[in-house]
Amino acid sequence: MPSLKGKNIIITGASGGIGAEIAKLCAARGANLVLLARSIDKLETLKKELQSKYAINVHAQQLDVADPEAVKRVFAEVLSDIRYVDILVNNAGFGIFDYAHEAKIDEIKTMFDVNVVGLMACTSMVLPAMKQRRSGHIINIASQAGKIATPKSSVYSATKHAVLGYTNSLRMEVADDNIYVTAVNPGPIATNFFEVADKQGTYVKNVKRFMLQPEYVAKQVVNRMMTRTREINLPRWMSPGSIFYSLFPRTFELFGKRVFNQK
Repeated sequence: MPSLKGKNIIITGASGGIGAEIAKLCAARGANLVLLARSIDKLETLKKELQSKYAINVHAQQLDVADPEAVKRVFAEVLSDIRYVDILVNNAGFGIFDYAHEAKIDEIKTMFDVNVVGLMACTSMVLPAMKQRRSGHIINIASQAGKIATPKSSVYSATKHAVLGYTNSLRMEVADDNIYVTAVNPGPIATNFFEVADKQGTYVKNVKRFMLQPEYVAKQVVNRMMTRTREINLPRWMSPGSIFYSLFPRTFELFGKRVFNQK
């Protein structure tokens, strides 16, 4: 594993879940961190914890990635302080499970603003300097939902399909600039994501035994930082499933119908 000591790493959605776990692992390996999220209180608590344990620099700033002007302002402030970014982890995101005909337009727009447009906006703020330095790593937290669509997640799945399309195109664009671009596609993770996504608790109850732990997902991500890793698919057994789905979608949907209807 490449050393992360002294690397400058920005993590969005760092106030909890895999974002916070990624921050802890990076700090343990000597990286300097910029923690971004809407909940500044949680960020400050995490900042104090990390700085008390490790001899690193930690910045914590409030940011709603759905606000393009706020993204410009906060990233400009951050870059003036740390000068350059080695790794950007686009982790901010959320989902709401609803049938397509029940999805509310304002929630649809917000999901796209956070999961897609916000991710693109943050990326655009660090890319010019990465290209100039000919070094950097963009890590986009997508989802298995971006590979295999399921009922009651049409909007969320659409946002993650968009993230994967953007990530794959970006990877080709910056290949000659020595910039790495990685998509992370986890299955369900045991975080507070489902407090919003699955208000009835049906999905969590049905898939609880298959849920990934955030510490495990974070470790897989951090272990591949500053490496030319195209995708991280978790759990690993889901990867063959997404390949089969792309080759034989009708068959996959027919025989997988019972499994898909877990929400």
